[in-house]
Amino acid sequence: MNFKIEKIQHVGIPVTNLKKSVIFYKGLGFDEVMRSQFDHNSESGTVAMMQSGDVIIELYEFPEKDLAEIRKRSDGHIDHIAFDVADIDAVFNELKELGHSIQEETPVYLPFWKNGCKYFNIIGPDKERLEFNQIL
Repeated sequence: MNFKIEKIQHVGIPVTNLKKSVIFYKGLGFDEVMRSQFDHNSESGTVAMMQSGDVIIELYEFPEKDLAEIRKRSDGHIDHIAFDVADIDAVFNELKELGHSIQEETPVYLPFWKNGCKYFNIIGPDKERLEFNQIL
């Protein structure tokens, strides 16, 4: 192989309500850095690129007639996206106070990496799982 993958460029997430998803991700500290239209089955869909630091998420909404395709999708979904954070406990407390659907009672310790890590998950508007992770 003559190339090296440097980092994740972005993660694409199909959404059923782009406005709702943009608001959700803005609440997590992302900024909308681009919005555009794209063709899908001869109709126009909308994409928004959301960025926080070096992390980019592509949220895309198919045309109305194709949204049922996303709602009934049973494969091809991303299991989760993990975000590095500097203080897992502070992030956990802030997201809990904001009323996010947190899946764990407290950040969970795993014996990964040299000194372990802690993580927890929240659920996004289209049931995407977002993991917040601190390598200790």
